[in-house]
Amino acid sequence: MSRDQTLKTYKAAQVTALGTLKLVEMPLQQPGPGQVRLRVEACGICNSDGLTLGGQFPGLALPRVPGHEVIAKVDALGEGVPNWKVGDRVGVGFLGAYCGTCNSCRRGDFVNCQQQPMFGIHLDGGYAESMMAPARALVAVPPELESPEAAPLLCAGLTTFSALRRSKARGGDLVAIQGIGGLGHLAIQFARYMGFRVVAITRGTNKRDLALKLGAHHYIDSTNQNAAQELQKLGGARVIVSTAANNGAMSPLVPGLAPRGQMLVVGAGGTDPISLSPIDLLFGERGVEGTMTGSVADTEDTLAFSVLQNIRPMIESFPLEKAEQAFRRMMSNEARFRAVLVMKP
Repeated sequence: MSRDQTLKTYKAAQVTALGTLKLVEMPLQQPGPGQVRLRVEACGICNSDGLTLGGQFPGLALPRVPGHEVIAKVDALGEGVPNWKVGDRVGVGFLGAYCGTCNSCRRGDFVNCQQQPMFGIHLDGGYAESMMAPARALVAVPPELESPEAAPLLCAGLTTFSALRRSKARGGDLVAIQGIGGLGHLAIQFARYMGFRVVAITRGTNKRDLALKLGAHHYIDSTNQNAAQELQKLGGARVIVSTAANNGAMSPLVPGLAPRGQMLVVGAGGTDPISLSPIDLLFGERGVEGTMTGSVADTEDTLAFSVLQNIRPMIESFPLEKAEQAFRRMMSNEARFRAVLVMKP
């Protein structure tokens, strides 16, 4: 029996005002043409959700339901949706509602669509029992993945997997992962199984054992060691993936790059600038680049690779009713390492 035959409303954790996340009842809607309605099973909590609570993203209008790491079952289909059926388990990430007509889309660069609404910011997301999505945004989820563990792979996993796969690094190259948190603990696993020589960089020694267990070959304590010098002792990093939400911590690492090496910025600590010496860039022809999450196809590749190599996120689960508590725990860096909302069956 489809959901609309049994329920007329659903629960959601909604941003009703800046900084306020409130549990509300919302009316169940029928999907329009090209849309699907989803019964959410799990939704990861991401630092980017803070943009919704803080009202910091252009085009955001409140109230809004956050969440862009969504695993769900298809609940109802609108007209013109040929490739999915009720009961299919799918995922919805940050992107996927691309326009299909802008200059980027016409060249197949859907990630950089110039008119793309984002789930949890411009469109209601997965902090809810139900949500709507355009069919083109759906990702097939392998049966080997449990819904709570699959959810963070749609953003934290996708972002790091795509960054590494598109990088200049090749098998055997030295790749450094800065930060062992929600993104970093997945980046270490991906880098190891992609065949790189992996260096984990973070402050202190308390995460050394974890980093080595996840697959790092080397560990650098940036509070007691000069990380750039240590990287150069190892031959210089072909790639540094900066996952820590601390812009000031990125700058000192650039001299640790090998000639023509690149730093890939996947985590952001607000709008504070990254300070760079032109000497470090010119002598060695090094580069610093930003990288977004990825397309629907990239997401399915991330999930497939995670199944292939048995890569899983470390998660803490919370019921929807504790969404605010889970969000605060994630934003205060207390979660180890991703918080996931799990809906009642």
